[in-house]
Amino acid sequence: MRRLCVALGAIALAVSAFAAEIPPSDRRSGYDFMSRETRAMQDDDTANPGMLSVLEGGTLWTRKAGGAGKACADCHGDARTSMKGVAARHPSFDAARGRPVNLEQRINACRVDRQGTPPLAYESRELLALSAYVARQSRGRPIEIAVDARTQPFLDAGRATFHRRQGQLNLSCSQCHDDQWGRSLAGNTIPQAHPTGYPIYRLEWQAVGSLQRRLRNCFVGLRAEAYEYGAPELVDLELFLMWRARGMTFEAPAVRP
Repeated sequence: MRRLCVALGAIALAVSAFAAEIPPSDRRSGYDFMSRETRAMQDDDTANPGMLSVLEGGTLWTRKAGGAGKACADCHGDARTSMKGVAARHPSFDAARGRPVNLEQRINACRVDRQGTPPLAYESRELLALSAYVARQSRGRPIEIAVDARTQPFLDAGRATFHRRQGQLNLSCSQCHDDQWGRSLAGNTIPQAHPTGYPIYRLEWQAVGSLQRRLRNCFVGLRAEAYEYGAPELVDLELFLMWRARGMTFEAPAVRP
């Protein structure tokens, strides 16, 4: 952690406060920065450890729950058809909340409103499994984030968070992921921060985790106060990051170092 903080501090001194957005022709998935062995692990469903969560999510998809005694499949049918492209369009605007929600929040809303059961805890095994199962149905599809008059203020808020210097290191997300991508930081290659494969299996975690878990890790690395899971600020940042990756191929469940 000390090496990481020193390296981040050096970057903060070396780059300007405002970074230029990466042109579409130069956008690259984190997959492109991985070793050959890690790419092979992601590509092979029999070796990809994230597929264990997908399989568990498939079981939960057909399991009846709550006071309504309904399963996800009772409303949505075969996820291979009904959920195709869904994860690649989230966060998306939710009229009931008057703001965008991410995939995990959408799943929990269905559980509460349709199944009559309590929401699943963030980063719980069950919520990650259902999210991974739904996300798997969008693999290979382009990321398509709809932006209109309703979502524009939230997109702008997420963009502001991405470009705002934060924490004791006084460093913004963009200073690493727009200005310094492809360079080495504490022995690792800095990616462009395109969320093309969440939920992902991180070798560092030895587990599947959400995009919000990864974002909170970054805030800790900046020595900044991390937002709580589900906080509007995190969802807005997710929205911006997915919009920033628009047109890129969705890869869930991805594997990362």
